[in-house]
Amino acid sequence: MTADTTSPTAPLRLAVVGAGVIGRHHARVALANDGLVVVALVDAVPAAATGAADEIEATGAPRPLTTATIEDAIAQTDIDVVAICSPSGMHVQLAEAALDAGKHVVIEKPLDTTMPRARQIAALAASARERGLVVSVISQHRFDPASVAVARAAHGGGFGRVTSGVASVAWYRSQGYYDSGDWRGTWELDGGGAVMNQGVHTVDLLVWSLGRPVEISAQIGLLAHDRIEVEDTAVATVRFDTGALGVIHCTTAAYPGLSARYAVYGTQGSAVVDDDRLAYFHVAPDADTLESAATTANATAVADAVDQKSDVVPTEHVVGGPPEAEHFLAGHGRQYDDIVDAIRTGRDPGVTVDDALVSLATVRGLYVSATLGQPVRIDDVIDGRYDDVVPVVHASPVAAAEGATR
Repeated sequence: MTADTTSPTAPLRLAVVGAGVIGRHHARVALANDGLVVVALVDAVPAAATGAADEIEATGAPRPLTTATIEDAIAQTDIDVVAICSPSGMHVQLAEAALDAGKHVVIEKPLDTTMPRARQIAALAASARERGLVVSVISQHRFDPASVAVARAAHGGGFGRVTSGVASVAWYRSQGYYDSGDWRGTWELDGGGAVMNQGVHTVDLLVWSLGRPVEISAQIGLLAHDRIEVEDTAVATVRFDTGALGVIHCTTAAYPGLSARYAVYGTQGSAVVDDDRLAYFHVAPDADTLESAATTANATAVADAVDQKSDVVPTEHVVGGPPEAEHFLAGHGRQYDDIVDAIRTGRDPGVTVDDALVSLATVRGLYVSATLGQPVRIDDVIDGRYDDVVPVVHASPVAAAEGATR
């Protein structure tokens, strides 16, 4: 039975499926939200669910039910929302079980690692929407105040015509990182390398800011690691339906590990977000400034253009400002606020399954393009044209030679 979710006071009853690190994180986020109460923890490993329940009970909150399956949880207690925090390959069956029972669903990223299963989830979500159910996919960085400010300016005309953007994730992972688990660095279980695992959030933010991607052209390489199947370095160019052009760069071979950042550039303004904080923001103050800039020849065009970032977001969301308390918790918390409101009001959530499908298709398209050596249309990826393509990344000759001498 589902609660009356139109009531503004009754908390929504949440079941968390998957009591690992991210599932427990979702439970902590829910505990901090007045609109949610955790009523069930589901895990095929009983000790995992019991341990998570112990943690919740220790906070003073009511102890949730623990079960091995979502079906058991639905049968034994009233649930309004199911948060799916299981391995990606299980998302389809769990979402179907929850939606068939009339529950709203939250899916932890990624939506999936394969397009066929992702399309299945999209079809389930479309059907659920017709029945008044909300299905959302976690993409918490879309709710970071810095990224919200950039997207608002990009979508609302503040930057004028958005012409281009760059997403760059320059991180470092040692060989030991990949050697620490048999699943790491595999297509089947990891889904990809520097793009799918480290860069997916930043790619998603670039897509959100620049528009719907139309075509992607990419190259990937394994340049600094051994004994893995996936890429540690990738570059790509993307054409968007707005006409804007984007660049994607992701690597786990940038010692000592720098930042994840993206930039959006337009005819009337530009912005840079670095590690979730606003590093630069400027919008032309008036038409006269734009007119005078057109007659100048220097690189910046406008002398002494004021960086407006501190006027756009609070100081804890500006590079150089004080850190936001519990940033990881706060990011998911902002998205859960949106999900609760979407359920209460009957609107679409801020991140839909279709949004997640497009971002996943962009990543998949990058791998397909690099493997086939040709540009790839994103709609063709979504429609299944390239489902049979098995990604391939070749180690660089230099790296291979160095590995042979080690």
